Amino acid sequence: MPTLQAIRYYKDSKTLTILDQLVLPHETRYVTINSSDDAFWAIKNMVVRGAPAIAIVAALGLAVEVASKETRPQFGTSLSEVSLNILTRLDHLVSARPTAVNLSQAANALRGIVHATTAQSPDELIAEVVDYAEKMLEHDISDNKNIGEHGSQWIRKELGLKEGEKISVLTICNTGSLATAGYGTALGIIRSLHSQGVLNHAYCLETRPYNQGSRLTAYELVYEQIPATLVTDSMAGALLRATPDIKLVVVGADRVAANGDTANKIGTYQLSTLSKVHGVKFMVAAPTTSIDINTKSGDDIVIEERPHNELTTTKGPLIDRDGRVDPENIITIATAAKGVNIWNPAFDVTPKENIDAVATEKGVLTKSSSGSYDFSTLF
Repeated sequence: MPTLQAIRYYKDSKTLTILDQLVLPHETRYVTINSSDDAFWAIKNMVVRGAPAIAIVAALGLAVEVASKETRPQFGTSLSEVSLNILTRLDHLVSARPTAVNLSQAANALRGIVHATTAQSPDELIAEVVDYAEKMLEHDISDNKNIGEHGSQWIRKELGLKEGEKISVLTICNTGSLATAGYGTALGIIRSLHSQGVLNHAYCLETRPYNQGSRLTAYELVYEQIPATLVTDSMAGALLRATPDIKLVVVGADRVAANGDTANKIGTYQLSTLSKVHGVKFMVAAPTTSIDINTKSGDDIVIEERPHNELTTTKGPLIDRDGRVDPENIITIATAAKGVNIWNPAFDVTPKENIDAVATEKGVLTKSSSGSYDFSTLF
């Protein structure tokens, strides 16, 4: 069965649609992205999420806007006007989600194209920008498959798994096809273990307060018929204690600092601590675009805070007394006492000491004798 396709881009027509992740798993609906403003809105409102995916949607959103006959005139007629308008739109896009480094790195790469261009006309510069955005989509899929292969091979070797021996895996948030151009990072490793006949069972945390695990990861696992169980975030410790065949916790990354400290979905830090207590390997799955060698440690990572209502309300289709789901009747209900103070960080930072390995498309890295990660070999 093919993996889900969250990003649909057609090179010939220069059109882009994305799977609306706000209505999953109850409805499958695609949203058209015609401009960088559309991309900004989709990223800001989490219609699309996942560090690799938001970078790709941002780049392709700009590409379809600058290549369209309808919106192309807004960029101006001279090379300098087009350059300035592209740079302005890139600055705006980066502000949509500040923690995920992939977005800022993609914007920096596109800025570099604008500044270093040898184009003699606006159309030549536009062609360079569009070509780079399109290649981002292509490269992400192949990179994810390599992450899955490297990560699965490392854990099999690290655990010394014999022929026919299987393990179970625990993950948090969504790091699959819905968070990338396809296949996934952490979920890609789970997918690779499954295809190799090594996976016994996958466990996914619900990932409060936005429920990416229950809405999205569970949706992907069911879609691809991977044996899976959903548990609440607060059950992770009990689960690890009760399920000794869980030998791996694998998570994604929104930003990996130069020393290995990793920002990921809120709840990852406590999961890494539980893994350490229970002697379970803890792996970060991250493309090199998520590694920020200019950020020294996790202390320097800016953590995004989300709207308070994500924590005080829940949203979903109405269920009648007989248990029937009505996907057309979406309601929002309050779940918290009115007037209580709210703190809603979207991410936390897992220290390098809690991370056993970082799987990238170029291979798996482990800590050096100094206790830090050396990513210099990747760049």
